[in-house]
Amino acid sequence: MKCNDMKELLPEMAMGLSPATVDATQHVASCAHCAAELNEFRQTMALLDEWQAPEPSPYFDTRLNARLREEMAKPAQGWLQWFRKPALALSLAVAMVAGISLFRTGDDIPQPVAQIEPGTAVGDLQALDKNNDLYSNFDLLDDLQVQQDVNANP
Repeated sequence: MKCNDMKELLPEMAMGLSPATVDATQHVASCAHCAAELNEFRQTMALLDEWQAPEPSPYFDTRLNARLREEMAKPAQGWLQWFRKPALALSLAVAMVAGISLFRTGDDIPQPVAQIEPGTAVGDLQALDKNNDLYSNFDLLDDLQVQQDVNANP
């Protein structure tokens, strides 16, 4: 038996709860470290057996009962006490609904888009219509390039 296995058995052996196996007793007899730990456990158990719990004060029960009577005699906090928690819960719920509705937009609802095959006459015309401004800027860039070429080669 190994020392690691004995660490679990030593407290029970010291208290006398479990009968010591032959392997455990042989290990304790041969291992000075485990024998010292078993002796320390036995000394600790002996001290705990001698210890007595202190008696409570004779007036403890009297003071406890008086304190309980005082607490029971306190006046109720009124209607605000029972109204506060539901009002807080309701205001929190309203704040959550308002927050969710403010951050929620209609953009996340997919809009149906007509899919037009590229290369068809209608698709080409629609693409030209959408990109008219872009294509007109390309024409300006072409004109600028021609002017720069003319100015560069006199």
